[in-house]
Amino acid sequence: MDSVKAEPATLCHVVAMPYPGRGHINPMMNLCKLLASKTNNIIVTFVVTEQWLGLIGSEPKPDNIRFGSVPNVIPSELVRAADHSSFFEATMTKLEAPFERLLDRLEPSATVILADTFLFWAVGVGHRRNISVASFWPLAASVFTVFQHFNLLSQNGHFPLDISGKGDERIDYIPGISSIQLPMSIYTIGPTIPYFNLGENSSISSNHNDLNYLEWLDCQPRNSVLYISMGSFLSVSSAQMDEIAIGLRDSEVRFMWVARDETCRLKEVCGDMGLVVPWCDQLKVLSHSSIGGFWTHCGWSSTQEGMFCSVPLLTFPIAVDQNQNSKLIVEDWKIGWRVKQDVRGESLVTREEIARLIQKFMNLESDDVKEMRRRANELQQICQRAIAKKGSSETNINAFIKHLSKCDGR
Repeated sequence: MDSVKAEPATLCHVVAMPYPGRGHINPMMNLCKLLASKTNNIIVTFVVTEQWLGLIGSEPKPDNIRFGSVPNVIPSELVRAADHSSFFEATMTKLEAPFERLLDRLEPSATVILADTFLFWAVGVGHRRNISVASFWPLAASVFTVFQHFNLLSQNGHFPLDISGKGDERIDYIPGISSIQLPMSIYTIGPTIPYFNLGENSSISSNHNDLNYLEWLDCQPRNSVLYISMGSFLSVSSAQMDEIAIGLRDSEVRFMWVARDETCRLKEVCGDMGLVVPWCDQLKVLSHSSIGGFWTHCGWSSTQEGMFCSVPLLTFPIAVDQNQNSKLIVEDWKIGWRVKQDVRGESLVTREEIARLIQKFMNLESDDVKEMRRRANELQQICQRAIAKKGSSETNINAFIKHLSKCDGR
């Protein structure tokens, strides 16, 4: 790894370590790009496995962000298999040692470790080396609340934190935790999506019969296309995929489906009302005027992008935090409908159900759809205010940078 030369004395070196999954790597990289854009006094070493470096190493990034890599300690068969528990165990037990060896080689030395909250061992690494650790939570704040008992902090007036005071106060009411000082300062910086790239020409294009998908979208009526993407890691059964494809065909609704490895097979089933592509720039697609709805697995990054673009959502959660995100979308925010009502059941959603649902969902004359789109627009305005000048996102990012500048290894 090349060393950075002639750094200013106040240089802050952030070593970012995301959990090795697309829904964790992307938001952390977006945060790092925002940090790097604020000041030249921050450099970032973004650490990924060699497998991920091969996938994202050529993506454009600011000059003060560089990649660091650790060996592929996670067996390749676990990366794409359904054995999620073994994959998680590997990240917990096999990444720590090579990450520490990487820290030994870095110049300048790390000032701060910015680690995915799921990588619990990073806190121990920072403690042993006297390096400050910032924990990055890439999922919904509501999921964090469930995981971390922050509802108890809120009930007792300790959350949100006033970072200017209460630093020495202790709490003793979290189950299983002895009396401790209040948690570290918390900065809400969402949405952590690449909104700063909108308007730029994408460096990668995806073609369908030599027709660029953005050009195809340009030719479709406003709000007429259903965009479908169910993530890059978890998957549904082949039988359910066939029901979705046939239901989509029978609905006679325009569509664009990112189907990854099943592109060729699904092209044959879906009919000629739309496109099936292996990849796209999702945020640019969702922000396109022809997109009228988003069938999503409810990963948090996809959920944020849908909200940011004011696109109503058809929710099809698969696992992990996705059921909670679906609940937020359908019940709390009321900007989407469920595809599958029995979220815990194993029964297939049939092609007939899917066709009827898509037709209703994409009917712009429906009063229910109009109300859903109105609420989606309200949430979009909230997102826009958050990232605006002096908005909550920018304010908290700047506060975090100020905090980083004071890190002295303690």
